Amino acid sequence: MLWAGFVFGLLGSFHCVGMCGAIALALPGAGPRGVRYVVGRVLYNLGRVSTYATLGAAAGLLGQSLRVAGLQQGLSVASGVLILLLVVVPERYTGRAAAAVGLEKVLVRLKQTLALFFQRPSLGALYTTGLLNGLLPCGLVYLALAGALSAGSVGGAAGYMGLFGLGTLPLMLVLSLTGQLVPLRWRTRLRQAVPVVAAVMAGLFIVRGLGLGIPYLSPALAQTLGPVGKAVNHAITMCHGTPGR
Repeated sequence: MLWAGFVFGLLGSFHCVGMCGAIALALPGAGPRGVRYVVGRVLYNLGRVSTYATLGAAAGLLGQSLRVAGLQQGLSVASGVLILLLVVVPERYTGRAAAAVGLEKVLVRLKQTLALFFQRPSLGALYTTGLLNGLLPCGLVYLALAGALSAGSVGGAAGYMGLFGLGTLPLMLVLSLTGQLVPLRWRTRLRQAVPVVAAVMAGLFIVRGLGLGIPYLSPALAQTLGPVGKAVNHAITMCHGTPGR
């Protein structure tokens, strides 16, 4: 379901314009809009994509650990439920939750560091600005990470989040290059579509985790166990009676 990450990022980019558009419009290095100007804006956005992919790898590592523990089916269901909760719970409450667990000081330090790099017009500083911007609290990123959690591997989760970032890139790049915003009416409509798309994704994750025996969409549990699961099944069979008796 890597493609879902790109589609979600593409639609979610209208949310990005509202939340981070001011940063994109105020990027340093203004002046003659030559090749260096364009490269700087591209590097800024690639910095965001790099951070999203790294966060995805971390989510994939956590998901892989849970799958090793035999929780792969429940993990998919849990990812879907988590996405639904993030859709329903207002974003201001997620910010309060972050403050409650002591992330507020980390966020202040992150913003201070971001401000330092924001004053430097070099290409490296623009890329680093993008890296740091990708770490800022964002409900849309949390939704994407919840989906990456149930990816099949660390690489798959990183790819999912990388494609999510690439989906946000076209609109954010155009915004940083031209300073032109999409008309408010279209931004409002497409931002309203984000929760709907997230809910559909959540439903897909939940159905996949239920093991309903639907090919590709919700394979049966026996088809997803792999060698370890087969060995466990064999051990259970031998424990309850040797075939042929």
